[in-house]
Amino acid sequence: MYNLSCYNPDSFILVGIPGLEKFHIWIGIPFCIIYVVAIVGNCILLYLIAVEQSLHEPMFFFLAMLASTDLILSTATVPKLLSNVWLKTKGITFSGCLTQMFFLHFSFVVDSAILLAMAFDRYVAICFPLRYNTILTPQVIIKLVVSIVVRSFSVILPDVFLLKRLPFCGTRIIPHTYCEHIGVARLSSADISINIWYGFAVPLMTVISDVIFITISYTFILRAVFQLSSRGARQKALTTCGAHVCVILMFYTPAFFSILAHRFGHSVPRHVLILFDNLYVAIPPALNPIVYGVKTKQIQEKFILLFSLKEMQ
Repeated sequence: MYNLSCYNPDSFILVGIPGLEKFHIWIGIPFCIIYVVAIVGNCILLYLIAVEQSLHEPMFFFLAMLASTDLILSTATVPKLLSNVWLKTKGITFSGCLTQMFFLHFSFVVDSAILLAMAFDRYVAICFPLRYNTILTPQVIIKLVVSIVVRSFSVILPDVFLLKRLPFCGTRIIPHTYCEHIGVARLSSADISINIWYGFAVPLMTVISDVIFITISYTFILRAVFQLSSRGARQKALTTCGAHVCVILMFYTPAFFSILAHRFGHSVPRHVLILFDNLYVAIPPALNPIVYGVKTKQIQEKFILLFSLKEMQ
């Protein structure tokens, strides 16, 4: 029998980056810059898509969703990291820890689903160009958005209840900069086998299924592209997918590397893993709007027009 207070701990302590305490102030500087770039870049992207009528297309609607989710992902983790390394506010309430964990994992699964939706959008645009507007109608897009949110919510919400059922009578010190499901569960003295199986298997299988369907979509896209007779048409079709492929690689490559490093990289120093975890949740939200700004002609033109008008005023 556990004391009732074990089930409702007041707070946890986020250590930060163990072993690099004397460098914490300097570590915070690049993360602050990256976070500011992410906020400014994604807000500009959302503004352009909202005010420009020519960007009111399915592809840019999914891009706006991606920008919104990236804002949630970076805001769920980076501000707490900065307060930890600069202000030494290492405490976090139990409810605050659960909230941070939920939005961290939720935004990750949503991001993955949005990338799948964007792959489907490119598949329809290239393989069925004449039927694009009849297939991706506003009603279909709304159904896709609802299914993305409901699926992600349903997958991640059980994590909260799996943690709330656990007693935390021992140490409440988390050797990390943010709360994540398995890391918090390991502080409990109870059996956490359900947490481990669900925490790894269900979200991982969800993301892997997204990767499989994205790969299938791009297999059909490439087959359709290389059947085009004109070299210019092939180049144009591949260019429209360039930004999306870059974002896919930036999202999934470090994600799977992080999973493999935590699972098999026992010789890797812990502070290296924690630094990589933080870079992974900070850098993609900052780079995504830059990639789409550089690779997408419509956004590039509207961005230049926006700032040229401000300079004229």
